[in-house]
Amino acid sequence: MLVGYARVSKADAQDLEPQLRTLKDAGCKRIHEERASGGRWDRPELHRLLDELDEGDVVVVWKLDRLTRSLKDMLLILEKIEAAGAGFRSLTEAIDTTTPAGRMMMQMLGSFAEFERAIVRERTMAGLQAARERGRKGGRRPKLTPDQRSEIIGMLNEGRPAAEIARLFRVHRATVGRIGAEVKIAVR
Repeated sequence: MLVGYARVSKADAQDLEPQLRTLKDAGCKRIHEERASGGRWDRPELHRLLDELDEGDVVVVWKLDRLTRSLKDMLLILEKIEAAGAGFRSLTEAIDTTTPAGRMMMQMLGSFAEFERAIVRERTMAGLQAARERGRKGGRRPKLTPDQRSEIIGMLNEGRPAAEIARLFRVHRATVGRIGAEVKIAVR
């Protein structure tokens, strides 16, 4: 069965009618209509469509950007469609995963997405390295100052229980345990 998906952005005063007409002309028996941004993942009609897919169904969209604006999300949606044993067809771009040429096209898109992820990761790592070279440290700021850590170590040396120390400094007992382990003090 051909299952259509039509979407317009909420903010825009767009009309679903041209998409609906095109999807009906293409032979869609069921059409899911949505008024939501293509950049959002939480679109109820899209998820309903994906959940209701049966083997042999074909999801049809008027244009790829009606499905999503993100290549990453598109690949995730296409994986879900494939996992259901269904196909995908975009009328405007003439992509049809029920044909060998359509599957090849989607694999090429997947390759580009993988390349894009690798480039983003490379840039991120370079940015983190540059920040480290400027003396910046990533991650969360320490909850305890060096003086507080020294105090905790002193209390542990005195034999005070970790739970009591944790309450005093308003940290988790595991934090006190880690500090003790760093300086090789048995924590009780």
